[in-house]
Amino acid sequence: MDKKLLEILVCPLCKSDLIYKKEELELICKADRLAFPIRDDIPVMLENEARKLSLEEYDELAKHQTSLVD
Repeated sequence: MDKKLLEILVCPLCKSDLIYKKEELELICKADRLAFPIRDDIPVMLENEARKLSLEEYDELAKHQTSLVD
């Protein structure tokens, strides 16, 4: 993923900053508990393509707050 693109992307729903999960190829919105997929280096920022984070994933994310770019 292009770092400059990651710096300007925000959640399309609430405009919050996103967390880049490199291994999972996802952009996470903590506020909405959504994970947006990245396919072929292109973020898919559509609500109907995002998956809901489980409570366990959300708790883990809160424990290990990561930066926008891992």
